[in-house]
Amino acid sequence: MRKTTRWLLAVAIGLSVVLLGMPQIAQAQGEVPEPTPSDNEVNAIAKEMFCPVCENIPLDVCGTQACEQWREQIREKLAEGWTEEEIRDYFVQLYGDRVLSEPPRRGLNWLIYILPPLAFLAGAYVLYTGFRSWRRPLEQTPDAAPIHGAAEEQDEYVSRLEEALKKRK
Repeated sequence: MRKTTRWLLAVAIGLSVVLLGMPQIAQAQGEVPEPTPSDNEVNAIAKEMFCPVCENIPLDVCGTQACEQWREQIREKLAEGWTEEEIRDYFVQLYGDRVLSEPPRRGLNWLIYILPPLAFLAGAYVLYTGFRSWRRPLEQTPDAAPIHGAAEEQDEYVSRLEEALKKRK
């Protein structure tokens, strides 16, 4: 019986230690702060935005103090659980569409997406018609003088010139 008592006592102590330690473990896990977003997560959003101070410099590579503050704001928003779209919308509300690397497709901005393909198609059409016209033979009009007649007139002029030169010698 002594073995059974020892075994029961060991199990009771073990269970009490586990049960008493669980609230502390659960409480410690609840107090652990969420991990801060990495630089790659911050730069994934920052590369789609422009510096507010410098012209046409992406936010992820700009070294100004303003850009460092913006990247820190992005890091804080990500830690709070904001999505990329919410963060971009936040900065657009504060600074306007000029902070985005790709303009939104609304208003006159849609022309940016339409005009380049149209210009390409127009250029292709001009080249196509130009190449076709080069391959077609020249059409002669009926009232135009034949080309060989011009050669005969030139020969007559050349022959008179040659005669004049012979007389000078």
